[in-house]
Amino acid sequence: MRSYGQYCGLARSLEVVGDRWNLLIVRQLLVAPARYRELLDGLPGIATNLLADRLRDLEASGVVERRLAGSGSVVEYALTPWGAELREPIESLIRWSTPLMTRGPEGDAFRPEWLALAVPALLDSRVKVRPSATIGLEIGGRLFELRATRSGFEIGPDDGRDLDATVRADPDCVLGLAAGALALSDARALGLIEIDGDESVVRTVFAT
Repeated sequence: MRSYGQYCGLARSLEVVGDRWNLLIVRQLLVAPARYRELLDGLPGIATNLLADRLRDLEASGVVERRLAGSGSVVEYALTPWGAELREPIESLIRWSTPLMTRGPEGDAFRPEWLALAVPALLDSRVKVRPSATIGLEIGGRLFELRATRSGFEIGPDDGRDLDATVRADPDCVLGLAAGALALSDARALGLIEIDGDESVVRTVFAT
């Protein structure tokens, strides 16, 4: 991206991450470090040559780094410590996007792992009393764990631990609950959600 020629933090930030796809690449790497093919699969619609160009630019800017995955010779991409600081502005954008998400997917692509950023960002901003709980979220046939602790919320893959409850719902319903735009009682009445286990824990986490 060419320089805006402005001595302004926002302008200079956009010179680094303002190109199309850059922040979505960062989103993927905030979820977890990834190999090139994993990034390509997680970014539906991007051309492979464009992904390579964007990764090259982000690496040159100090946002992304390449490293060996484990003890093998396979290269994976990860955020640098400076790049990882983009979590806060990205979570703010996710919260800001709530009015844009209420109309549902409308045919847009969706990956369940994208909720790993969105749901904690939405819950952390409004749930003040955080119970110690682990709730299973079954979305698109995949099971994730929503862990609520005193320090905040996080989502990760199911690791087999005991769950207080399991919630089955479409992604727009889960986002609506997390944002407080949809009441759990309304979701139940409309048949948008199924709950197994302790429903009181689910009500506490998704309190409106």
